[in-house]
Amino acid sequence: MTYIHKHPFIMIIIGVMGISCSAIFVRYSQAPSSITAAYRLIWTVLLMSPVVLGIKKNRKELLKTDIKTVLICAISGVALAIHFTLWFESLKHTTVASSTVIVCTEVIWVALGFCLFMHGCMSLKEGLAIAIALTGSVCIALTDSAAGSAHLYGDILSLLSAIAVAAYMLLGRLARSNVSTITYTYIVYMFCAVALIIISIVQGIPLIGYGAGSIIVGLLLAVFSTILGHSIFSWCLKYFSPAFVSASKLCEPVIAAALAIPLFHEIPKIGQIIGGALILAGVIFYSRLETSDKGD
Repeated sequence: MTYIHKHPFIMIIIGVMGISCSAIFVRYSQAPSSITAAYRLIWTVLLMSPVVLGIKKNRKELLKTDIKTVLICAISGVALAIHFTLWFESLKHTTVASSTVIVCTEVIWVALGFCLFMHGCMSLKEGLAIAIALTGSVCIALTDSAAGSAHLYGDILSLLSAIAVAAYMLLGRLARSNVSTITYTYIVYMFCAVALIIISIVQGIPLIGYGAGSIIVGLLLAVFSTILGHSIFSWCLKYFSPAFVSASKLCEPVIAAALAIPLFHEIPKIGQIIGGALILAGVIFYSRLETSDKGD
């Protein structure tokens, strides 16, 4: 067993750092939301293809994947495509802090879905940990919303994207029981890329013509936010519950808001700082509870 397998929490940290760059990269794209997301997934599939198709073991597993798993991955990919489209669009209408905070409420939907549809359970202490983190999220959102009601549309889009990514996480839990992380993510990302292309075509949006900058943003999102972000979280589902993996993502708005200070001059208010502290406290509390449960 490798060091990483013995200490999977290291991968949680890397994943959090990766996804925290998403909002920053998206802000620099000049392309429509679905196109930026499509570029991201196309780059991801291209980067993963040599590893998946070029290595006999991975290629063999991919070809032997059963139809049921492929269907689950397909639905998961569509859910992820919807998430990306809605969230990228929300970043055009509200601040980095508000958008990332609201999308992190996926932990509510994941925990609820895990309990209702996957026979999971949650202790009162775990519920308290999530409540603390979400209180911090609400604190940041309320503080930022004082900037004006125009942010409401972006906030709603972000909320819907949180529900979509929760579905993606729960479906990943099912698929990951039958296939490796690399096979699961490769199939999901292929379906996600196709779904994003279809979404763009249906909306009548051209697939090209947005400059090299948007293509580069797609590449950066693929490397840092997808491969070093979502893929790692998919790997972590083998060691942690969907609720815990999603709770870990609550660190994202804190890091993203910090990056937005020098880049976009979005100075956090006192309410955002307090909220960030609550988020970190809730995630750490949840982490300790889950680690303790695994050790019993």
